[in-house]
Amino acid sequence: MKSAEEIMEILEAFDLTESLRDAAELAGCSHHTVARYVAARDAGRLAQRPPARAQLIDEFLPKVEEWVEKSKGKVRADVAHEKLLALGFTGSERTTRRAVARIKKSYRLGHARVHRPWVTEPGMWLQYDFGDGPVIDGTRTVLFCAWLAWSRFRVVLPIRDKTSPSVFAALDVTLRRLGGAPTYVLTDNEKTVTIEHVAGIAVRNPAMVAWSRHYGLTLATCEPADPASKGGSESTVKIAKADLVPTQTNLLGEYATFADLEAACAAFCESVNARVHRLTRRAPAEMLAAERARLHVIPVRPHTVAFGLTRQVPSNTPMVTFEGGQYSVPHTLLGQTVWVRVHGAAGGELVVIVHVGHDGPVEVARHARANPGSPRITDAHFPPAPTGALERRPRARTVAEAEFLALGDGARLWLTEAAAAGTTKMRVKMTAAVDLAKLFDATDVDWALGHAAVHARFAEADLPSILDHHARGGPAGPVHQAGEERSLTQGTSSWARFGRPAAPHGDADAGPGRDADAPQAPEVTS
Repeated sequence: MKSAEEIMEILEAFDLTESLRDAAELAGCSHHTVARYVAARDAGRLAQRPPARAQLIDEFLPKVEEWVEKSKGKVRADVAHEKLLALGFTGSERTTRRAVARIKKSYRLGHARVHRPWVTEPGMWLQYDFGDGPVIDGTRTVLFCAWLAWSRFRVVLPIRDKTSPSVFAALDVTLRRLGGAPTYVLTDNEKTVTIEHVAGIAVRNPAMVAWSRHYGLTLATCEPADPASKGGSESTVKIAKADLVPTQTNLLGEYATFADLEAACAAFCESVNARVHRLTRRAPAEMLAAERARLHVIPVRPHTVAFGLTRQVPSNTPMVTFEGGQYSVPHTLLGQTVWVRVHGAAGGELVVIVHVGHDGPVEVARHARANPGSPRITDAHFPPAPTGALERRPRARTVAEAEFLALGDGARLWLTEAAAAGTTKMRVKMTAAVDLAKLFDATDVDWALGHAAVHARFAEADLPSILDHHARGGPAGPVHQAGEERSLTQGTSSWARFGRPAAPHGDADAGPGRDADAPQAPEVTS
């Protein structure tokens, strides 16, 4: 078979000579070949492929098609080849792979799902889904991801679990962040939404029905295991997990607290909603401002039935009582109402406390079960403790006390330590220290008071003694110590011959400077 270049040369030679034999002589081929290609060009069949040749697998193709159909395009070529060998096929595995790939391609084309572009209307659809969040303090969190269809506005909120109260709170915060409620809410068939299916019809959770009625929404669920029917929220989950969940790929740092994750989610939403969308060529935040006119007004008071029992926080103690136990809440909630419920079972029971503010329901505390008389307290819920009996600080009440404390930190330390040690005549000693500060440098007196406090020297003559020692050199003066040449410590020369035979008494080989009468090392015999 001629190549494309050779065919073009043959046709060019024929157009030039208008003779089959002359063109064959110029192109270097038979005149019958020239005639065949000229006839094919005139009939418009020049680009057609030659007819396929018969192959060994042709008689087995119906069986391969049957396997592809039954497996819905999942059968592997190596498995199909082993089955064909058992049926008497003598071809190679390469032939089988090509045939299976060709049949699979035809099957996918015949069973491909065709997606029609979804032309949304303002204020109609809101989708939400969940993604696995990061691990904080050994506990896995959940990312609640909502997507408003027309404006492409995204809301990502971290929640601790996917229970009904947590989902209701996240939905309420989402609606308030959007500035209204759409007509429909689309989601998966979670247990919070669908409790079962009867003849393919989803049976709604009564709690979710009550929630949707409270906000005037129509709840819709997609087909099970069909993520394509809510691609907006699926895409939001994918983007949020890539930007918020630490992995070895994005090298994000771990979150120390749940509040850090909330701040990261807020920053993510602000960034992604301010960026121009590639389809609408407008920022989602800008489009949301126009879509709010088509959203429904939401109730001022959130749906709180699922949040638990109400408790009033006392005006002076941020603690609430629930089923015999006491639990702390942030001190900013003094005098306000909170909702308390139990989450979990057996030893893993948790007491969850929710507060409803201007921005919707917010979980403010989560404690393990408390026993009566042993409250559960989180230190961050309380403000810094005021100065009390266990942390007294010197405060001058008289002129004499003010003059003494004005000397510096050493004077304050001396006053605290002397009082704790039960020192007598403290006022007299304080007056004496002030007088010494007039005769000496006040800095030196404060230094001496600090050293006296550290070494517990509170007698009347201790302060002048420390000042006198400091004035004559103190720690920075000359250090007096005995010299090595006059040391009374026994030397080590007598142990120099340890392990060697002892020299005769009075031996001249005892060594220079060695006293023959000095005690000898004990003799060691083998």
